[in-house]
This record gives sequence, C-alpha cells and structure tokens, in this order.
Amino acid sequence: MSSDTTLTKAPAAPDDLPVHADELPIVPQRRLGQWTAAAAVLVLLGLAVTSVLRNRAFQWDVVADYFTSDSVLRGLWLTLWLTAVVMVLGFALGTLLAAARLSANPVLRAVSWGYVWLFRSIPILVQLLLWFNIGALYPHLFGVRTVDLFTPIAVAIIGLTLHEAAYAAEVVRGGILSVDRGQVEAAQALGLSRWRRWWRIVLPQAMRAIVPPAGNMLIGTLKGTSIVSVIAVQDLLFSVQLVYHRTYQVIPLLMVATVWYTVVTSVLSVGQYYVEKRYARGTGAAR
Repeated sequence: MSSDTTLTKAPAAPDDLPVHADELPIVPQRRLGQWTAAAAVLVLLGLAVTSVLRNRAFQWDVVADYFTSDSVLRGLWLTLWLTAVVMVLGFALGTLLAAARLSANPVLRAVSWGYVWLFRSIPILVQLLLWFNIGALYPHLFGVRTVDLFTPIAVAIIGLTLHEAAYAAEVVRGGILSVDRGQVEAAQALGLSRWRRWWRIVLPQAMRAIVPPAGNMLIGTLKGTSIVSVIAVQDLLFSVQLVYHRTYQVIPLLMVATVWYTVVTSVLSVGQYYVEKRYARGTGAAR
C-alpha cells in the first residue's frame, strides 16, 4: 500500500441512535377529529335527554299513573298475543310457500311466486281495510253473515298473517339455499331418510341464515300490530287512544305506548342475540 493513501474512519454512531427496529418509539396517531365529534355527540345527547326529562309538557307523572293501568296492560297483552299468533302462522305458511317455491313442480313454483309478489305489493293497511270490508263483496260465507265471521280480531290475524307469510317465505327460502348442496348429498349417501336430512342436516344450518331476519321480522311485527287500531282492535295503541280521547292528555299517553314498545323490543332484541349466538356455534361467528 502506498504511503500517500489515507484511510478515513467512518464516524461513530451517536449513542442515542436506535440500533434495532423494535427499539423505535411507537407514538399513537392523534385522532383529534374523532374525539371532537364524540364530545359534540355526547353534549347534544345530554341536551336532548335533559330537554325531554325537564319538559313539563311530557307530564311524566301522568305517564307513571297510566303505565301499569288495567286498560294499558290489557292492550299490551293483546299486542303480545297477536304478535305471537301472527309469527307462528306466518312462518308456518311461509315455510310451505318456500317449499313450493323450491319444488320441481312448475305450478307450485308459479303459485308461490305469485303469492309472494301479490302480498308484498299491497300495503298492509290496504290489506286490512279490504279484509275488514269483505262483507261488501261476499255478504255470506259458509252460511254465516260475513260481518259476524270476520270480527276485527279475525281480520287482524288474517291480514297480518298473509302479509307476514310473504316475507317469511323468502326468509326461509334464502336460509335453505344457503346450505351447501354437498351437505345434503353427503347425508343422502349415508342413507338418511328425507325427513332426517331436513331435520338433522339442512334445518340447523339454514337457521343460521334464518334467525337474524326472522328476529327483525318479529320486532317489526310487534310494532306493526299498532296498525290494527284503525279497525278498532284494542291493542296497546288503541288502548291509550281511548284514554286520551277522554282525558285529552295526548302526549303522556303516547309516551306510555312508546315506552312499552321500547321495553318489549329491547327484550326481544336480547333474546334474538342469544338465539343467533346458539346457532352460530362452531362457525367462528359466535360472539
């Protein structure tokens, strides 16, 4: 090596310079916008709740007086009973319609499709009014006066059930179609009967897709029963209407119905969560 060659030593790294990547400090990203929006929402929510609680026009003392009155509880019971009957009958008819829609018979498929199309096209209020006035078209049925046969309760059950069945049919059909065809073929290869294939293989898997929309339908039906008040069925809404037509305390009586609907739908929502969790076991979706 020649004498005029100069070796330059690289400068030493500062002692405070991190050597490894895992030694680098991690600074969380500041989300000032999100916290500001959250604070604004909480302030507005607090103002709204304070306004509702302190507004004397709501007459919360009147709400408390009528909340558990006999007439209101009778209306609540009729609402719950009507909801249960309509859901059971609606899903029973809807299941038959779904089976017809999935059958190989073109007539059954066409009839099922036509039913769903018709009853999903007509508003439920129009259906109820048509059934309520069916006596104008058929004064007598089975030798009985139609007005005696189609009481307001009967009209409510018939109208709501036929309407519910159209939607239930699509829910059930979608749940059945969600099951992998290979599952049915494997069960058939094992020699399981048609009934056992449906009961043990198809239905449990289809319920995972059926339960969420069915739960929403149940809550929707509960609230939808309030529409039967137009045909003088003494449900929860009609019961409070009878009271405020007499006392002219419209707002507090409507709040009675509102709170009861909120309580019942909240209970049903909790039940829906646990039913969904049960059928989601083993899929990784349970939480």
